[in-house]
Amino acid sequence: MADGHRAWKRQGEAFWRAHHEAWKRSDLNQRRYCEVHGLPQKAFENWRQKFRAEPQPPELRLLYRRRPLSPPLSLPVSPPLGPPSQLAGPIVPRPREGHRRRFSDGDKQWIALEVARRYGIAPRVLRRWKQELAAPVFVAVQITDADAPSVLAPTEGERAP
Repeated sequence: MADGHRAWKRQGEAFWRAHHEAWKRSDLNQRRYCEVHGLPQKAFENWRQKFRAEPQPPELRLLYRRRPLSPPLSLPVSPPLGPPSQLAGPIVPRPREGHRRRFSDGDKQWIALEVARRYGIAPRVLRRWKQELAAPVFVAVQITDADAPSVLAPTEGERAP
């Protein structure tokens, strides 16, 4: 029996506090934790009672916000990491079943700026992209008299029979 029972050395508060925190993080019950780590269960329980009697710091609670935080004063240095699906929820709510959403020009501008802010795109770059995508298309138009023959109209020999 002397081989199975080792001599126990008295430990201080830091030792027991560390074990108490480790026990709270573990999935073991108190008896099993003491067996695994070779701790006397009675001493562990005594220290646990002392720690429980200490005043606990107040729990930090987050306040509910109706609106998001105001935008930062400066632009982010780099765009957010990760794919877009990991970002916060949608900018605008989904439409109701069978309904279409209608956005004012101000809403459209706000949505475009919000997307640019989320992806770390400067508003000036966004405006340049919109200009490049909506480049004007020019079509050659020739105005002629109704009686005059058209230069582009096929001649008699070019027409199919």
